[in-house]
Amino acid sequence: MTRVCGPTVDDETRCIHYRTPTDIIAIRFRCCGRYYPCHLCHAESEDHEAVQWPVAERETKAILCGVCKTELTISTYLSVLNCPDCGSAFNEGCRLHTHLYFEVT
Repeated sequence: MTRVCGPTVDDETRCIHYRTPTDIIAIRFRCCGRYYPCHLCHAESEDHEAVQWPVAERETKAILCGVCKTELTISTYLSVLNCPDCGSAFNEGCRLHTHLYFEVT
C-alpha cells in the first residue's frame, strides 16, 4: 500500500488542512518522491522547498485516489473531475493550486 505522509485525518488522504468529502487525493511530490495530501502538509513536514512536476513528465503516476488507491498520471488527473477507476469526485477547488504542484504553460 502507498504511504501518505503528513497530518492525515482518515484513510482516504484527507488532512488537517483539507477534509471535505471530495478531498481524496494525495500528490507525490517530485522533490522527495513522497505522497502528501496537500502543499501545506509537505511544507510542514519536509525541510526542503517543493518542486513542481515539469510539463514533460505529465505521464508520471503521481496522484493517488484516496478511495480506491489507484495511482493516476498527472495528465489524467488534470483532465478529469472524478477518479476514472472508482468514480469518486475530486475537489474542483484543487485546480486553484495546480501551479504549486505542476509546471503550468
